Amino acid sequence: MRHQSPRIAVVGSLNMDLVLRCQQLPQRGETVMGNGVEQIPGGKGGNQATAAARLGTRVAMIGCVGDDVFGAALRSSLQREGIDVTNLKAVPDTVSGMALITVEESGQNTIVVEPGANALLSPADVQAAEQVIAAADVLLLQLEVPLLTSVAAVEIARKHGVRVQLNPAPAPEALPPELWQSDWLCPNETEAARLTGQPICSPAAAATAALELARRAAGNVLITLGENGLLLVTKGQCWQAGVFRIQPVDATAAGDACVAAWAVAIAEGRSIQDCIRFAAAAGAMTVSRHGASTSLPWRAEVERLLGTQPEAGQLRIATAHEDKIEGSS
Repeated sequence: MRHQSPRIAVVGSLNMDLVLRCQQLPQRGETVMGNGVEQIPGGKGGNQATAAARLGTRVAMIGCVGDDVFGAALRSSLQREGIDVTNLKAVPDTVSGMALITVEESGQNTIVVEPGANALLSPADVQAAEQVIAAADVLLLQLEVPLLTSVAAVEIARKHGVRVQLNPAPAPEALPPELWQSDWLCPNETEAARLTGQPICSPAAAATAALELARRAAGNVLITLGENGLLLVTKGQCWQAGVFRIQPVDATAAGDACVAAWAVAIAEGRSIQDCIRFAAAAGAMTVSRHGASTSLPWRAEVERLLGTQPEAGQLRIATAHEDKIEGSS
């Protein structure tokens, strides 16, 4: 099958998620009983590619899987979403990436990842996909593959004038200079704290971190804050966007949905206000359901939520100089 040029090219990881559910997450050394297990395609790259495809845009996936049963299942899951997997490489004699996810009834989770074939995605693999990246509107990156591979992808995008959006997850101790120059830096609050070296224990601290990241990066930062919404820095101004009212079920992949929705909206040339609402709504829909890729919403669902809660996700000016973020309409 021939594919049209993607609006979004994703360079990233694919994992098979083994999701264990329990009443409460175990403490260190504690054993708790589970109440269900699922096998769900995941990985930040795969999740974000799937989310973008469901939100109505063309997507190409660049990554590695093993030559095992999980690898075949991961490839098939992307194909079912209409994602171009021409540059998804199967590595011989290698296991696919895997994640063990424990989810408690409140929706909070813990995740342990075995990278497997993801660790073998090389700069050469990315260079082989240069034309796919060059044809995209946005290159979407995470950091569950080698840093040098992500750097190579950024260099290709810069060569062809393609916008770069980086979700620095997991956040490394030192981010290469090339990655700081991404057009959009999109961490969650934990990753933002690691990148700045400062704890984020309040909305004001989050705003401080967002402004610091903007000074060090290309100037555009989006921080996902879970139940506290989103923080956006662009053109030197820090903004806060409120949350949508939903019943939380499972926070797995909510950040991936939000980041992917932001990339889709940017690729479509939407206003910043529309981008932030679209991203916040996609994240909220994901939290309302179980699983990783299984919880990612379709565009019609996001649009419906936007229509039923027109006041949610509105931007207001945020300040880092008070005990709480203050807003003005």
